Parts: sequence; structure tokens; C-alpha cells
Amino acid sequence: MAKLGKRTRAAREAVAGKDNLSVEEAVALIKGNASAKFDETIEISMNLGVDPRHADQMVRGVVGLPNGTGKDVRVAVFARGPKADEAKEAGADIVGAEDLMETIQGGKIDFDRCIATPDMMPIVGRLGKVLGPRNLMPNPKVGTVTMDVADAVKAAKGGEVQFKAEKAGVVHAGVGKASFDEAKLVENIRAFVGAVAKAKPTGAKGTYMKKVSLSSTMGPGVSIDVANAASE
Repeated sequence: MAKLGKRTRAAREAVAGKDNLSVEEAVALIKGNASAKFDETIEISMNLGVDPRHADQMVRGVVGLPNGTGKDVRVAVFARGPKADEAKEAGADIVGAEDLMETIQGGKIDFDRCIATPDMMPIVGRLGKVLGPRNLMPNPKVGTVTMDVADAVKAAKGGEVQFKAEKAGVVHAGVGKASFDEAKLVENIRAFVGAVAKAKPTGAKGTYMKKVSLSSTMGPGVSIDVANAASE
């Protein structure tokens, strides 16, 4: 068994035996343990009582974090003509049509969010097997298939976060950076949990939010009291 480093041991000891904390307590603990040489991402993970294999139990949505993510989001846009110009003016990093499709098919995916105008979907649809597993496929339900590409680009750049339940019913996302003030992280976390709560599918049975955990990129996680996390 590999020997744990001093920093890792200290981080694990700091969270040992601490469960079902309030959001404020969890943020203070995780932020205090984020001692890596880079600005760690604060990550939330939610175990939901759903089976995403059933269409009426799929959880997906989008939320604008009030204090942003602290991440430089690279945005790709499928558009032509004036809409392509709008996307570029709004700050899109990559704009194209067939040329962008060929770049992606060639294995180069140098972006974090993909937006498309509706007329581009026949082209984008060919990339489903590539973009789908990476949760990058444009979807009208989360506002990434739209004619209003300028607003979509600005939202993506400004701290909008998409979420989608994985096979085991887990939703996770980055909700800020360790350098954020504690109050801003708390506000982001509550906004994210609130959005997931509102996205409860009609087919969900029993307990919907079963467990909420918080961690940093390099640190151990702690569990948060679900009722506290869901409170405004």
C-alpha cells in the first residue's frame, strides 16, 4: 500500500468523523484543507434516488451560479453567417460549421461548452457519439440549441453550470474555487442544490436527494446535511 504524504494525512485527519455538516461548516473545512499549489476547484456531488436509464427519471438542467465558477470556460459555437459573427462578438472561442465538425471528428475537442443554432443540428447530430458521453451535446432543454447565441455564450462564460445525472444517479459539478470567499461558495452551493431540487423528475420515487458531499480537487470529501443544503 502506498504511503500517504504529510499533506494528505493531515487533510484526512481534519475531516475524520465529521459528517452531516451544515453548508457553512463544510465550506470552511474543505476550503481550509485545500492546500495544493494551485487554486483547487470546490466540487459538489449529489446522490439522487433516481434511475436515469428511465426517461421519466432523468435529471438534467442548468444553473447560473451567482458568483461564477472561477473557471475560464472555452465555448464552441456551430453557426453560420450573422449568427457566427454574433457568437464571435460575444466571446466564443471557436466558431464554425462543417469545418468544426471535421475538427471534432478528428479527435480535437478544445472546449468546455458547445452551442448550436437549430439549423446546425443536422451537422451536430453526427457528433452525438463523440459529444454525448462528454456531456457536450447541444440541447434545447439547457439553452445550448438557440438562435440567441450571443446570450448563450455570455451565460456560459459568466458561470452557468450544466448538470446531468450519471448512470448511478449521481450529479456533480464545480461550484467555485478555493480562493473564493466562504460566503460566495455557500451561495453557489445553495443555488446549485436548489436547481437540482427543482429538476426533480416526475418518475422519482422515495427520497430524491439521498446524500450531498463536498470536496476540493486534491482533498477528501465531507457529507453535508441534506436538509441544510436544500434550505434557502
